[in-house]
Amino acid sequence: MKETKNQNNPAGEVNSDFKHIIRLANADLNGNKKVITSLQAIKGVSFMMANAICKVAGVDPNKKAGVLTDEEVSKLEAILKEPVKFGIPEWMFNRRKDIESGATEHLVGVDLQVRLEEDLRRMKMMKSYKGIRHMFHLPVRGQRTRSNFRRGKGKVMGVTKKKTAKK
Repeated sequence: MKETKNQNNPAGEVNSDFKHIIRLANADLNGNKKVITSLQAIKGVSFMMANAICKVAGVDPNKKAGVLTDEEVSKLEAILKEPVKFGIPEWMFNRRKDIESGATEHLVGVDLQVRLEEDLRRMKMMKSYKGIRHMFHLPVRGQRTRSNFRRGKGKVMGVTKKKTAKK
């Protein structure tokens, strides 16, 4: 392991416990960044959720992620898996009142991606308005289509003039 200087240590002593990459929730986090910033690299963790996780775990959010101890990393992992047990409010979760189960949960990483794909598949299958818009690669949330979204399925479409009838 490479020995680096710890930025949190003003004396500049060499810290041999510094980790450049931390594995958390099936994602590699940069050890040179702050804990709050590196937690946001996990898909499904926003700034507010990362701040709440740091507060509940008792970890300084401005500390470098590379100097976290194994106990702190395991505590962060446990909070990410089941945030409701640690008192994080439900309004922060990304999956409230699920369609299938009715439960409120917070998904991260691959679980979130799989669930989003299932939702899109369900919308397309039942041919809802949003599902149809997704099928045809059109904007779903009411954006204009006159000037944007002119590329369809990889083809570049430019602005074309209408041909005028000759008299």
